Parts: sequence; C-alpha cells; structure tokens
Amino acid sequence: MGALMGHVAHGSMFLVLGMWHIFHDIKLHAQTPNYIALPWVPTKKSRYFELFFIMACTCTSITTELLIYLPIDSDGTIHATHLHNIEHASISLTFLVYATFAIILDKFAPNKSQYGLTLLLGATGFFQELILFHFHSADHKGIEGQYHHLLQLSMFVSFVTTLMGIAHPRSFCIGFVRSLSVFFQGVWFISIGFLLWIPNFIPKGCFLNWEEGRQIVRCHSDEALERAKSLANIEFCWYLILVTIVSVCLYVYLTKIYGERVKYRTLSKYKGQEDGVGQEDGVDEDFEVQKKVKHEESKSFDQMGKVFVIMDMTK
Repeated sequence: MGALMGHVAHGSMFLVLGMWHIFHDIKLHAQTPNYIALPWVPTKKSRYFELFFIMACTCTSITTELLIYLPIDSDGTIHATHLHNIEHASISLTFLVYATFAIILDKFAPNKSQYGLTLLLGATGFFQELILFHFHSADHKGIEGQYHHLLQLSMFVSFVTTLMGIAHPRSFCIGFVRSLSVFFQGVWFISIGFLLWIPNFIPKGCFLNWEEGRQIVRCHSDEALERAKSLANIEFCWYLILVTIVSVCLYVYLTKIYGERVKYRTLSKYKGQEDGVGQEDGVDEDFEVQKKVKHEESKSFDQMGKVFVIMDMTK
C-alpha cells in the first residue's frame, strides 16, 4: 500500500462498500418501520455477495503484500524495509476473518448472538486498522504522516460506531455515520495516493525522494513542510464538507423516492381490501426481510430462513 496504486486499490474497496451501505441504509430506513443497521447486506441473486467481495479484495491484498513484495528474507526473517507490507497484510487478514466468520455465524450461530458477534468482528477489523496505522513502521512524520493521521480519524469513527451499533441496532444515525466513515476512508485513501505520489499534485516546496525501497515525499524547508501539512488539513475539511453535502442530498432524494413508494403500496393494499382482494406486497423488493415485517413486529429476533437480518431487538 506504499504508493499510488496501493492506496487507490484499498481506497476503492472502502469507497464501494461505504456507498453500498449508505444507499441501503437510507433505502431500508425509508421503507420499513423496523429499521436495523445491517452489518452486511444480503441480495437476491447472491446472499453473500458483499462478503465474497471483501474476501476477494483482502485475499488479493494479502497475496500482493506477501508474494509480490516478498518481505521475507531467505533466512526466514522479515526485512526491515518490508515491515509495512506485513502490517498491511495483517489488516487485510483481519477483514478476511470478519467476512469468513460472518458467513459462518449466519449459517450456524444462534440468532440472538449473531448480530452482536458480527459487529464485534467488524469493530475488530477497524481497531486493527487504527492501531497498525497509528504505530506504523514506515516513516509517517512528514507530510505523509499528516495525511495518515487524518485518515485515522475516519478509522476511529468507523470503530466507535460499529461498537455502538451492537447496543443500538435501531439507530439510523449510528448506522449512517458508520457507512459514511467507511466511504470517507475510501475517499481519503484514494486522495492520499493521488496527492502524494503524482508529482503535479505534490505541494510547493516538496518532492519525491527514493528512500528505503520506496518513494517518500520530502520538503526543502520547515516552512514548506508546515505549509504542506496545513494544505492537508484544509483538504480534509473540504472533503468532509463535500461528503456531508452529498450524503444529506442523497438521503433527501432517496427518502423521497422510496418513501413515496411505501405510501403508494400502503394505499394500494387498503384499496385491495376494500375490493375484497387480499393482496399484500413486501415493502422492499430487494430484501426478503421486508416481506415478513407485517407479521413479525412483536418478536425479539427472526432469522427469516436464509436472509440475515434481525427483525426486532429486545426492548
């Protein structure tokens, strides 16, 4: 993950997952009265599509870090200049464990423990990511360090909101902020790749220098370094404002679309009853969970066959 392609590749995974969850969080919140922030979203065609996507991305990352960069010396020790490759592979391994055990829990775990344990596994992944970036073996003291320190803020939010989701599964704000933080991680990862490893985007007074087997951004003076750090802070704030505006606008737009569909279907159901037609449609065509909302509101949890979702939490 030490250069342009590594940051862009990892950022793209978080970007896609974050946007996927933002869309479905809003959609479910607009369509069902029994909203629960899902740890992962099942689909009709492939129940574990999201988890398979995470497993594919993390396996690719681990393979790249361990087999392509070859951090292990001939004597079996880890070369000092490749410690960061082991750290990056460890982060990917944690998320691979999350995706794998999320499937296992969905198939075999008791329903009441499934939700909390799945979120706990996700929180472990974010915590591992936060710790390894905070105590990174690579030199993160200059401008590169400033960008990665800001990245840790979004990691911390992802970690905290995932833990909070265990106790507050029905909170839309907690689930929405968690999805936004994952999305923002992706945005900032990609930005780091472009802003630090494309010469035209490097701040004035700074340059790329080849050190310890990789390119590192250095500055000619302390003044140039402080200016570059301040620019990183400003960029982070602007990105945060932009992501906030886009997410709120998306919420308003999707709520208007799917909220109106719910109203229309409700009116159609009552109209059918007046005409003697006992027709009932599910609120959400994309998720089987929505098909049982109308008669499962009084239950604490419901596994719903093969669709992972908890219909009701203990009040």
